[in-house]
Amino acid sequence: MKKHNSKKELLLLPLLLVAILVPVGGHWLMQPSLSDVAWVEYSLAALPLILIIVVIWAFKIAVKNNDTTE
Repeated sequence: MKKHNSKKELLLLPLLLVAILVPVGGHWLMQPSLSDVAWVEYSLAALPLILIIVVIWAFKIAVKNNDTTE
């Protein structure tokens, strides 16, 4: 029988917050008033990569937590 440890699951909440804020920030950066700013294009291009990294990191934490509870 597995022992459930909710404290280890709480470690994933900051990653969840980042995963929520990345698309919201991307939509905010796409507003027309920022279309002439050069760094916005590079920031928008980096957002999918950031989101992929956060998801992979969360999977690694979840797998590690699952291995320790077995």
